[in-house]
Amino acid sequence: MLGEPFPARAWGAEHLTVAQRAAKALDVGSDQFGGEQCPEVIVELVRSGRVTEERVDESVRRLLREKFTLGLFENPYVDPDRAEETVGAGEFTALGEAARRRSPTVLTNHGLLPLEGRPNLYVRGISEQVAAAYGNVVADPVDADLAVLRLRTPHEERPGLFESFFHSGSPAFPEDELKEILRLLDAVPTPVCVIPERPAVRPEIAAKAAALVADYGASDTALLDVAFGRHGPRGDCRSNCRAPWRRSRRHGWTPPTTPKTPCSPTGTD
Repeated sequence: MLGEPFPARAWGAEHLTVAQRAAKALDVGSDQFGGEQCPEVIVELVRSGRVTEERVDESVRRLLREKFTLGLFENPYVDPDRAEETVGAGEFTALGEAARRRSPTVLTNHGLLPLEGRPNLYVRGISEQVAAAYGNVVADPVDADLAVLRLRTPHEERPGLFESFFHSGSPAFPEDELKEILRLLDAVPTPVCVIPERPAVRPEIAAKAAALVADYGASDTALLDVAFGRHGPRGDCRSNCRAPWRRSRRHGWTPPTTPKTPCSPTGTD
């Protein structure tokens, strides 16, 4: 994939043959095999009687139903003129921007949000140019009335271009980064915005943040509009802090239970 070798993985079915794996996938209801070009495996399963033609017909029927619903047989080609008018149309862009502003979830708020006026503002993880429309951006937290910190959940780098798209590994913030974050939270009132791409170990951050917000890839402008009360967040979810990662790694497992008291019991404010 992407010019790099990427062998297929059986994901727990390594002890089965290729044909047995395919049959197992069909048994649980799979309709197609993405990224594969080995129809002879399915043909042989049918010839051997392991998979019936009726089972293949079920998948074909479901796949064709979707294509007919989409009109891919009657109108298989894109109208380039209509596509040019539709993609990026102002109406759709406005709807997307509105959805961005509704999506953030205020997990905790200790009376800081919404922000008011034009404070001296220190930002990290947010464009200073964008932030300048909301406050007087300063280079040092010491000079700030408040800070806005935007974080992505941690991950460990994986080798190869394709695998780098999939984040995994420890969900804990590295010690040096965590110390730097906590120093900022101790120095100045700070709403912390976390992009919850994956669960993060963040109890220390949640305890010290003046507000904790989950956002899902909204633009800096949309996020600051919410922080300054120009738009109200509508996201709603409960959020638990992960157990300390060091404890989980020491025992070789992640506890299946969740804390009795969630870090963010309602996800709204």
